[in-house]
Amino acid sequence: MEVEYHEEYVRNSRGVQLFTCGWLPVATSPKALVFLCHGYGMECSGFMRECGMRLAAAGYGVFGMDYEGHGKSMGARCYIRSFRRLVDDCSHFFKSICELEEYRGKSRFLYGESMGGAVALLLHRKDPAFWDGAVLVAPMCKISEKVKPHPVVITLLTQVEDVIPKWKIVPTKQDVIDAAFKDPVKREKIRRNKLIYQDKPRLKTALEMLRTSMYIEDSLSQVKLPFFVLHGEADTVTDPEVSRALYERAASADKTIKLYPGMWHGLTAGETDENVEAVFSDIVSWLNQRCRSWTMEDRFRKLVPAPAKFIHGDDAVDGKAQTQGRPRRRRPGLLCGLAGRTHHHAEM
Repeated sequence: MEVEYHEEYVRNSRGVQLFTCGWLPVATSPKALVFLCHGYGMECSGFMRECGMRLAAAGYGVFGMDYEGHGKSMGARCYIRSFRRLVDDCSHFFKSICELEEYRGKSRFLYGESMGGAVALLLHRKDPAFWDGAVLVAPMCKISEKVKPHPVVITLLTQVEDVIPKWKIVPTKQDVIDAAFKDPVKREKIRRNKLIYQDKPRLKTALEMLRTSMYIEDSLSQVKLPFFVLHGEADTVTDPEVSRALYERAASADKTIKLYPGMWHGLTAGETDENVEAVFSDIVSWLNQRCRSWTMEDRFRKLVPAPAKFIHGDDAVDGKAQTQGRPRRRRPGLLCGLAGRTHHHAEM
């Protein structure tokens, strides 16, 4: 399916110019909307391009935004003064797309990779009834002990965070790009992307990420939206055990987990072509079976979830996709492998 790509700059509530982009199927109205939340130091137009292209080719309208200080957006490079502000920026832009007339009846899915998984979960917490589901790829529900500084170092850094918040002084136990992306050719391609931050973490950024991951880990039981969490079992950047905990503790009536043996953190960008194909096939399959049309009445009606059923095995997804019509689409004025083991908990 032919895909069109577009870019636009918007300003957040603080007047900072933010880069946004989108991928849309050309021949048809998108069957649902997917909003990309990229990882720490990453960006949408280059690093997330394959994700946007693949999902748009599968019939989805895909939209992304570089966080303040990331990619093509303005701001001190990879400086996160407040995770709440970052989430608010995403919420404002994503909802502005959802409110466009041609998209009001579409399902709304969040897609988060690594730190973006934390962003997606916080967007859900901010407005639990708004989002129809989330794809969480190696989400930052907990930072792995293999990359986290020693507790004594964290204590010392906390004491000076308000004095030198932007200093790049946080020690890491391993290079994140080396640890995240398995395929050496793809790893070097990522290193050549100058929009990706590759310096030491800034003090405030590192502490905001740590606190956010701790908050999410402590509140997994409050996750209620349908979600699909994917994680490489050999991930040393974010902890796959916490993805297991998310699956087990979340209150969601529709939840799926898939763990990929031998695969690393970068499931969609750092694995072999065969493995990347398998991961995206799983993602598209999950999304396809959860697309539907929405009326205003549907949106405002409070639904009581039906009793849930547990499925263990290769049958990763359950349900029926609803065929969308093909009305003429207007261009919006604002933009912006390995089989693994699958567990599924679905509404019946």
